[in-house]
Amino acid sequence: MILYNQTGDQDSALLQALENGDRTAFDTLYEKYWELAYSNAYKRLKDTDLAKDVVQEIFISIWINRDNHINNLPAYLNIAVRNKVLKHVQKQKGRVPFVEAFENVPALSHELEANVLWKEFYRSFETALTTLPPKRQEIFRLRFDDDLSTKDIAGRLGLSRKTVQNQLGRAIEQLRVSLVQMFLILIFCTIAGAMSLFKNLF
Repeated sequence: MILYNQTGDQDSALLQALENGDRTAFDTLYEKYWELAYSNAYKRLKDTDLAKDVVQEIFISIWINRDNHINNLPAYLNIAVRNKVLKHVQKQKGRVPFVEAFENVPALSHELEANVLWKEFYRSFETALTTLPPKRQEIFRLRFDDDLSTKDIAGRLGLSRKTVQNQLGRAIEQLRVSLVQMFLILIFCTIAGAMSLFKNLF
């Protein structure tokens, strides 16, 4: 494994190593840019715990989606923090934290058909959620259903905040893998529905 230091212009090499799954590179980038991302989040939220959670979720996402190329991490973090804060402000209670992946998918023309597909997605999500270990599932629900901060969850369950954050990261990654197939089905049905509508127009 390659060892890294935090001096010099090494971001490009670190980001490339991150894409290849190098956890040391990820940890180095995390230590280097956590404070910057946190300061940005805190300026917008004025809430210490919430700002920490926002940054933690962003870095979890970076690790999970590490095969996505990032050219400029500070710029990426700035945009990610801004988007996370906006989503927090607009957040609806109990929203599933994977729905954002579909925000740019064209809507089906038939609302009833779309509703059926979304209901099937949520049903699959709940089924996948029940496959998590009991404690991990409880932590996930407290975070996303009850909207508790990781600090509050740690206090309620008698765990360290780091443990709660690690369990959330594992839960999100496990659920993401479980729901990939459902994502593809939903996108396929969306495209098929759009093509059907197109054919009916001519």
